[in-house]
Amino acid sequence: MSTVVDPVEPDVSRLRPPGSKRSSKRERILGVFLKHEGHLSADDLVDLIRREDARISRATVYRTLQWMVDAGIARKVDFGEGRFRFEHSYRHPRHFHLICKTCNRSLEFLSSDIEALIEEVAAARNFSARQSVLQIYGTCDECRTGRPAVPDGITSEMVFARDALRIAIATERSGLEFYTRAARKTKDARGRRVFQKLGDEERDHLSALEDRYQKLLQQDPQLESRPTFLFFKGAAHGLFAAAAEEAARGVDDRQALKISIRCERASHRFFKRYGERFEDSAGKQIFLEFAEEERNHLDLLLREYIGLTKRLGAARAKKAASRAARSARAPRRR
Repeated sequence: MSTVVDPVEPDVSRLRPPGSKRSSKRERILGVFLKHEGHLSADDLVDLIRREDARISRATVYRTLQWMVDAGIARKVDFGEGRFRFEHSYRHPRHFHLICKTCNRSLEFLSSDIEALIEEVAAARNFSARQSVLQIYGTCDECRTGRPAVPDGITSEMVFARDALRIAIATERSGLEFYTRAARKTKDARGRRVFQKLGDEERDHLSALEDRYQKLLQQDPQLESRPTFLFFKGAAHGLFAAAAEEAARGVDDRQALKISIRCERASHRFFKRYGERFEDSAGKQIFLEFAEEERNHLDLLLREYIGLTKRLGAARAKKAASRAARSARAPRRR
């Protein structure tokens, strides 16, 4: 399945508060807002609206902006300019900003490490966090060095999808390496077949992900060189990397299965947890699809681990019974 990122407007009827009437002016304002990437001030939006319909008043635009914030379509941000700006939150994940004080341009990013730290601090203080804002002020590369930045014109959703695919591909590659090594090292025939099966699935899924990635790049020749949006330190190197090194040192069948279960469980939780946090988008879909794939692998490994444990237990019981029988048949010494 290819990843095609098209601007999709939300279902206004679904977002409209119960009992409220349909407003053609509100829907026109919403359509104009969603067509423009970046961070618009209220005055910016008023100017854009009046190019299409001069009859819509400034007050109507202001009320609609507040409605969009309340409905979860827009986020209000403060870049220290003395006025608020508004950005999309529909089909766009919550994120943080780097703000250049020279040109006032903002750069967006999302980091799992920062998210985890915020959660850790809030939990330690028994604090229920509803919103987190991080804005880092400084000087951008263009202002500091004079090198031109990559030109705009691409939706942030495409960059989000690109980074989500990169993380999924890195994880799949390390998973393939781990299962290939585990299949070579394991002594149990059934366990070896499970690892070979998972390795084959990882190879097929990796090929599909790489194909999706190339199709996404075809939509914008400069997409691959655009700045990273998603920073996921653990996933960037593949969640199975440490397990592959562990398997290379030599493990038995049961250890290999336990390592696999640990990795698949962590991978499933990681992608499901962050996928559910994102707004509806191609990146969200990639994360949730990958979480489901890891869940299926985990179920298979758990079944095999239970089966191996039973087989080993039965083998031990058989050996113990055999020793007891030999001992009973042995002549007693006087």
